[in-house]
Amino acid sequence: MFKRMLSAFGVGGPSVDTVLDSPHASPGQLVTGQVRIQGGSADAEIGQVVLSLVTRVEVEHGDHEYGGVSEFLRVVVAQSVRVAAGQPVSIPFQLPIPWETPITAVGGAQLPGMTVGVRTELVIAGAPDKGDLDPVLIHPLPSQDAVLNAFGQLGFGFRSADVEAGRLHGVPQELGFYQEIEFFPPAHFAGRIQQVELTFVASPHELFVILEADRRGGMFSAGGDAFGHFRLSHQEAQVADWASSINGWLAQVAERGGGAHHGYDQHGHHGGHHGRGMGMGTVVAAGAAGVVGGMVMGEMLDDAFEDFGDFGE
Repeated sequence: MFKRMLSAFGVGGPSVDTVLDSPHASPGQLVTGQVRIQGGSADAEIGQVVLSLVTRVEVEHGDHEYGGVSEFLRVVVAQSVRVAAGQPVSIPFQLPIPWETPITAVGGAQLPGMTVGVRTELVIAGAPDKGDLDPVLIHPLPSQDAVLNAFGQLGFGFRSADVEAGRLHGVPQELGFYQEIEFFPPAHFAGRIQQVELTFVASPHELFVILEADRRGGMFSAGGDAFGHFRLSHQEAQVADWASSINGWLAQVAERGGGAHHGYDQHGHHGGHHGRGMGMGTVVAAGAAGVVGGMVMGEMLDDAFEDFGDFGE
């Protein structure tokens, strides 16, 4: 990212440029880098250097839905930084990626509509001054990748991706939002299932996989939503036969109609039913490389962040 002049100091003030060691990460990992401040024409005092993780979130309000920016991690990486005129200052940092961070890239391709960024903020004389916003590509955990690969194997087609504000019933969450990944169903379910939504909620030790199917109504049957709820350790999720589990669940949904619940915990017993959470039921992002194949990063990534300058305003 290019250096941003610090407006609080006016013309000739210091500039800031945040450089990530790598733009790639996965939930639970660290993003590392340096905040590089170049001194201007006079000495300057910066009260705090703050880094945060931000993403776009859809919020439902009554019958309306609007998009906003959610800051879901905030870390002060330095305080009382004196920047001498014309001199550079480099501040190394480590930023932990929360386990529930939305996935924004699968198989090397960015997921359309999904953005996560590291925002740099310098607090000068008590007022924040915005600096860089650097995109980070959040790749799936191996356990999540196993599920996404099953969607690709079964012939699901990626439809859209989004992040919804709210919480899911019966699922422990640290963040106030969740990602949904929306797919077109395989061809043999196309007449009975309109779409299937996938949500991951990860923790250091386990993975919740929540499925929602929108079933078409027929002449003699009612449509409606059906939910599946799977809870496994990351190790178990990596070796589970997800293709069989997902296909079997979807077959039951197609036969039984809306309102079906089905799930297993990590011990193989039926898990708790999953109810509709606030905002649960639309949007989300991504599948295996085969599902989103052909999509590339580059310009798409730049376009996704071109209006991030409005963050926090």
